[in-house]
Amino acid sequence: MPSKKALVRRPSPRLAEGLVTHVEREKVDVELAQEQWEAYVETLRTHGWETVEVDPEDDCPDSVFVEDAVVMYKNVALITRPGAESRRAETAGVEEAVARLGCSVNWIWEPGTLDGGDVLKVGDTVYVGRGGRTNAAGVQQLRAAFEPLGARVVAVPVSKVLHLKSAVTALPDGTVLGHIPNVDRPSLFPGFLAVPEDAGAHVVLLGGGKVLMAASAPKTAELLTDLGHEVVTVDISEFEKLEGCVTCLSVRLRELYA
Repeated sequence: MPSKKALVRRPSPRLAEGLVTHVEREKVDVELAQEQWEAYVETLRTHGWETVEVDPEDDCPDSVFVEDAVVMYKNVALITRPGAESRRAETAGVEEAVARLGCSVNWIWEPGTLDGGDVLKVGDTVYVGRGGRTNAAGVQQLRAAFEPLGARVVAVPVSKVLHLKSAVTALPDGTVLGHIPNVDRPSLFPGFLAVPEDAGAHVVLLGGGKVLMAASAPKTAELLTDLGHEVVTVDISEFEKLEGCVTCLSVRLRELYA
């Protein structure tokens, strides 16, 4: 039986101080962000996910973006070494949480840097974005960790957005979604579907053919619905101001040994 657990981490009271790289800084409403986070977590639960809360890291403004601290492949958790030094304190709590769930734990070591948001899994293909937060040594270490387990690791350039998953994610059938202005090389993905909005490129697979996406991409939601996908939307406006998207706010663990 595949597992349906999702790691989440509540927003830090310092969320508004989170890093921004490719966007202008906007004022973040921390109270509204807290409500949006609760609604996001509730949506996961409603669709059959057991949410596992990682201990909060109040001194790390970006810690709510739990996806960046770990990459899962099968039952192996690769603890990352974030490209932004200010985020490195976020990994300890995540490491503890995955170890408690019985994952086998590996690490990215210096000089490697890797953010989980740079890793997109499509079946056994693991795309890794080589960009501002993930370096060549990080890509090599990811290969070394996952290729022996049967993964095919494909490195792709990322220069227009923060993370690979800020540019592309994938539908249940493996089609890769992307907003063309944000994607360095669409031709690197077999089965690429261009979407009309930035946020339309981000989906979380809820299982049973359902996809979770941000309320800020109504045209893409319409396109996907028209293609026969069942779309569930959540409002994450406050996280979007910090370059966050629906994928960043959780880590889905699908292949834990029961």
